[in-house]
Amino acid sequence: MVKLYRRWLLEMWNGDFDLADELVSDDFVGHWPGMDVHGPDGLKRALEQGHAPFTNVMVTLDVGPIVDGDTVAARWTFEGDYRGGIPGVALPENARVAFSGHDILRAENDRFVEYWVISDTRWMQG
Repeated sequence: MVKLYRRWLLEMWNGDFDLADELVSDDFVGHWPGMDVHGPDGLKRALEQGHAPFTNVMVTLDVGPIVDGDTVAARWTFEGDYRGGIPGVALPENARVAFSGHDILRAENDRFVEYWVISDTRWMQG
C-alpha cells in the first residue's frame, strides 16, 4: 500500500491526473470539506479544480505513509504560485504559497475506494 500511496501523492497530485483511472475504484468516494467526489472522473475534476488557481505546483510527502490494515494515512505539503481566482482569498497574484494537510485512504483490491482529506488553507482567506 505504500507504493500505491506514493503514486497517489507524488505522481497523481503532482499533475498526472489520469493516474486516477489506475489508482481508484469505479465506486471511489473522496470526502473533501464541503463536497464529495465519485469515481476516477470525479477525482480528476477535483484535481483539476484544485490545481487551477496555481502554477508551479509541487506536492511533497512530510510524514508517512502509515499503514494500518486497509487504511493509509500521511501528511503532505502543497506549494504553488497563486494565479488568482479563489473567491475571498487575500493574496496577490504570483504569491508563492504553501499549505499542509492530511490524507486518510481506504483500499480494496489494490485500489483506493475512499478518501478523507483536511488541509490548513484557511489562512488564505482575507
